[in-house]
This record gives sequence, C-alpha cells and structure tokens, in this order.
Amino acid sequence: MNSFLKTPIEYLKGVGPQRAELLQKELGIFTFNDLLHHFPFRYVDRTRIHQVSELQPDMPYVQLKGELSNISLLGKPRQQRLTARFSDESGSVELVWFRGVKWLSTALKSNTTYILFGKPSVFNGKINIAHPELESPETQMGLPQFQPVYPNTEILRNRKIDNKVYRKLFTALFENTQFSIPEILPANIIQSQQLIDRSLAFKWIHNPGNAKEMNLALDRLKFDEFFVLQASILRLKKNRTTYKGLVFNTIGEKFNAYYSGQMEFDLTNAQKRVIKEIRSDIGSGKQMNRLLQGDVGSGKSIVALLSMLIALDNGFQAALMAPTEILATQHYEGFKDKLGAIGVQTALLMGSTKKKERTRILTGLESGEIHILIGTHALIEDPVQFKNQGMVIIDEQHRFGVAQRAKLWQKAQYPPHVLVMTATPIPRTLAMTVYGDLDVSKIDELPGGRKPIKTAHRWESHRLRVRGFIKEQVDAGRQVYVVFPLIEESETLDYKNLQEGFDHLVYFFERPKYQVDMLHGRMKPEEKDAVMDRFKNGISHILVSTTVIEVGINVPNATVMVIESAEKFGLAQLHQLRGRVGRGSEQSYCVLMTGNKLTKVAKERIAAMVKTTDGFEIAEFDLKLRGPGDIEGTRQSGLLDLKLASIVRDEGLLERAREEAFLLLEKDPDLLMPEHQRLREYIRQVKGFVDWSRVS
Repeated sequence: MNSFLKTPIEYLKGVGPQRAELLQKELGIFTFNDLLHHFPFRYVDRTRIHQVSELQPDMPYVQLKGELSNISLLGKPRQQRLTARFSDESGSVELVWFRGVKWLSTALKSNTTYILFGKPSVFNGKINIAHPELESPETQMGLPQFQPVYPNTEILRNRKIDNKVYRKLFTALFENTQFSIPEILPANIIQSQQLIDRSLAFKWIHNPGNAKEMNLALDRLKFDEFFVLQASILRLKKNRTTYKGLVFNTIGEKFNAYYSGQMEFDLTNAQKRVIKEIRSDIGSGKQMNRLLQGDVGSGKSIVALLSMLIALDNGFQAALMAPTEILATQHYEGFKDKLGAIGVQTALLMGSTKKKERTRILTGLESGEIHILIGTHALIEDPVQFKNQGMVIIDEQHRFGVAQRAKLWQKAQYPPHVLVMTATPIPRTLAMTVYGDLDVSKIDELPGGRKPIKTAHRWESHRLRVRGFIKEQVDAGRQVYVVFPLIEESETLDYKNLQEGFDHLVYFFERPKYQVDMLHGRMKPEEKDAVMDRFKNGISHILVSTTVIEVGINVPNATVMVIESAEKFGLAQLHQLRGRVGRGSEQSYCVLMTGNKLTKVAKERIAAMVKTTDGFEIAEFDLKLRGPGDIEGTRQSGLLDLKLASIVRDEGLLERAREEAFLLLEKDPDLLMPEHQRLREYIRQVKGFVDWSRVS
C-alpha cells in the first residue's frame, strides 16, 4: 500500500478533525484506504421514473416524481410519526417517517414537486413507502445518473453526513494529484480474465457512469478478493504438505484382527475410498490434515476407528474428541467391547469422570497402557498427557474452536495426523474457502440395507392423525423420538413446553402398555444415562426430548422422529435430528409439525426437508437461504472477510480466481518473481493468516 493511501482521513478535503472522529467511531474509517473500501451497497438509477400506479409491495427501491400534500405530524411527542400523500398523474401513495420527524415536518413543503426514492411495502392492506428520500428536481441536475448509496449510521445521518457528503469525499480523493492504486495482479491474469485496471475499478465502483461501468468494477474487485483469498489458502495448503509427519506404513495385527473378526458388516465403496486416501496420507511422511464429510448415518465412526487402529499398529496412541458427553459415550460404548476383544485398551474421559477413575486414566495414558482415549473438552486439559500420541480424530469439528483443537494437537512431541469429521455437510463453495487448505474426503454412500427416510409436513390440525401413526409404529415394535425446540431466551419456557408435550403424550399413550420418557439438558448425567439406557434397551417406547439428542444417539429400532415447532429450527439442525432415525433396516419417518402461520423462509426450509434427504443438497440450499456468515462454524475461521464478493452469488468468479491462483502458485509457489512482489506484499498486509492448517 502506498503512503498516500495510509494518510489519516482527517487530511482529506471536506473531512477535518470532527468528521474524522465520527467516521472513525461509526464506520472504522481511519485512512484514505479505509474510505476507498467503504463500498456502496446499492445504486440508484436516476434515469428510470416509475408511476405510482405501477407500485407493487415486492418491488425493489423505486424512483417517483410528483407532489406532496396532507403533511401531518401525528402521535404523542416521544412517539410521533410524520405522514404525507405523494401524488402523480397516475395516482397517490401514503408516505410515513418515524425518525427525524420534527425537522422533516418543517423542511417538506406541500404542493411542491419532489423526486422520491424508496421501497414500497404494505400496511393495513395498502401500499405505502416508509422513510423515502425526497429531493427537489433542481438538486438532481448535474448529479450522476447512476448514484451509489453507502452504508450509514443514524448518528452520521443526524450529523448531516449522507450520500452527498460521501460523493464529495470521493471526488476529493480521486482528484488529488497523488492518488494512485498499485496493480496487484500479473498482466497475463488481467488479460486472460478480461479485467479492467484496478485503479479504474475503484473509481468506477464509487462513481460509475452507467450500469456497465459498475459491473466491470464489481467483477474486477470481486475477482481480486477471491484471488487473494484463494492464493492465501492454497499457499497454506502447500506449506502444510512440507511439515514432516509420522510415517504409518504398517497395517498390522490390531487392524486386521478387528477388520476380520469384529466387523459385523461390509464397508461401502465410499468408506473404502476414504480409508485408502487416509492410508496414502499417513504413509507419505507428511502430516495428514484431512476433513471427512459424511452425512448422518454414513459410517464415519468406523473409518475413524480403523484409522486409529493403524496408529496403534505403528506403535502410537490415538485420541477421539467429541463435543458432548452423550456423543463421547456413544463412541466409547460402540468401541470398547470389540476393541477389548483384540487387546486394545480404551478409556473415556469427560468432565463428569470421577477423580479416582480420572487418576487411573491419566496414569495409564502417560505409561502407554491406554491405547485410545475418547472424551470431550476434558481431553485438552493440561494434566492429560500422552506417552506417544500419533492420531487425533475430532468429531463434529464445527463445535470446537480452532484454539481448542490446537491444544489437543500440541500434546504430541511430533505433529500427529489429524482427521476432523463433520456430519453437517459443507457446501462446495464454502469448502473451497473455509476448508480450502485441507484435503477433503467425502462419504457419499449410505450403508447397505438402509431405506431413505420419508419426511412429511403436518399442521397442528393433523395432531391426532400423527399420534395415531405413532401408536401404529409402537404397536409394530418400533420406537419414537418427539423433539421440542430450545429457545435460548427462555429456559423456563422451554421446560414448560417440553413438560406439557410430555404430559399430553403420557395421557394419550396409557401406561403400562406404553412407556414415555423425557430427556433434557437440565438433568444430571446419571439421570440422562438412565433414560437413554431405557430407550436403547427398548423398555421405553417414546422419548420426549430437547435437541440434546441432536448428535450421538444411535438406536436402530427408532423409526419415527417427530419435530415439534419445526419452523423454529434451522435446516442443518432439522437434518441432524432426522438423522437419528433410519439407522436400521425398517422404513423410517420424520414428521415436521408446525403452526398454521409460517414465514416465507420457514416454508422454504420445510419444503426443502420434505423434498430431499441429501444433506449436501440441503447444505447448498441453506447457504443460499442464509448466506455464509450464518452457517455454523464459519465465523471462527477468520477467512470470509469478503466485502463485495459472495460465495453464493459469485460461484463462477470464485472458481475462475481459484484456478488462476493455483496456476500462479504452481509456477511461483513463494511469489518471489519480480512480477509477483506486489501481490506477495498485498497478501501479507491484508490477510496475515495464522497458520491454523497445522491444527485443524
């Protein structure tokens, strides 16, 4: 970055100390460069004037030309609103303001022509426009016909810092004789991708003459964002492959004993493919750092177990960390007996582990007597020390912070091989960014004999029919989950809803013929274990629960999942809950119960769940629906700091940038060529990544 762009913002013409303080506090604009990256969030095409008669509630922002009348200040002093009637030759529409009403009531004039800009909406069955911008036609003359609109705050608006001020500031910036923006991309990439000059792109993004110039500027700056991101990630991936890793080239006694004598089913082709990929990694002399994606019930656990057995056959210990005690216990219970039969010592360490047992485990771990340690966050506590840790498995990895995973990794003398697993499918574009520095494996095949889960949406009016269906399933010897949502704002209300639901089911399903149990997060660990044991052993028929059962429960005889108030759950959570059934050979069902009034987004989520059981398809839809910032686990990555580009809308641009970054790094992996020096320096300045690839 040149010294001009580092200039404090107060030295720009039109700013000064007072405005500079406001811009720093409200928008984080400290330098000329910060201002340059304060991008518009939309543009106003002043060449298009709509008629009032054309207005529809689902229209985007529109521009109208007409006169004001009936300007009225209504309501009590602290709750006042301003209303007015805006009319053109085709009709009229009501306007309303709730902020700055005193100033507006004196500034606006009746029977005066204005240019209006605003978004139509509906109130009491009629179209209106809230908080429109109004200007006289005279002020429009001489202004650009394609005007940027900038993100702003209430405080800045009240201090008269608005779009007009921003336009003046950018004019002053671009007219300064020292203004220049160095090019960061090599000429061959600019030419092959048909990109405009970077300096021109910044000018056009803030002051486009038309839509074509705006789009050219957006394409260039979005490409730069993606390219720098992908170059940074791909360099991390290359650097990671240079770390020396433990060499596991023996497939020995423990692996073969388990594979031949303890496995009760054949591996799917997808599982075999993933194990082959893992074997290639751990035998290469480089540290493995692999992400394993697999839909619920796809068989990730057996892949994890076989990977740990390879570590044992090569003289090393292994650890498996899970996010909840239920899931950790599930892994332990599923592994210990069969592993014990082949001489593998396994231990379970959790927060609830008693002191005497904890001491025994810690001693056995340091001596090497314990081969595999399974547990929760307790595994990363300082007293936990391995004799020779060689393999780390992290389940449901999105629930652990990067620093937490680092602690587990740092317990080894030499970098252990790392396998992180997720049952929350990651959309392809997100995997290219957040996990782009990891090798990715995917289990995209369910074990043989499994039938696709049938999913249905039922309204409150269908409740009796749903209970009749539950009774049919229980009478046929099956078991049922009934899950209630967890509303974080009110644990008391959650418990009340759960208790009421439980009471209704107990009343409907009379004892002793039907056994109904309840499970929730406020129960003591031993109480939870007792309830789960009853359900696993088939003593209870219906388990009424909160989302504490989202992961870690495996009861093949459970064939029905009823999700109450399904509209209150996100798509990923609905899919996880549905994955608790469908684990046996019998047909399984998921019933989504909702109220009668659903938002548009809720309807789309429910429809997606009914349409497909493919977790990867659901993840793609969820990404489009919510955007990357809200997808669980992405915020902690620190990677998605994209100001203009969107991994949802600009997927094609992302792929082009990744391909160019890959080709450039193949030719010059350390960016040492003269033509790549500016790019190298720019990446160092704007990214400054911590090398988390070694730990996650």
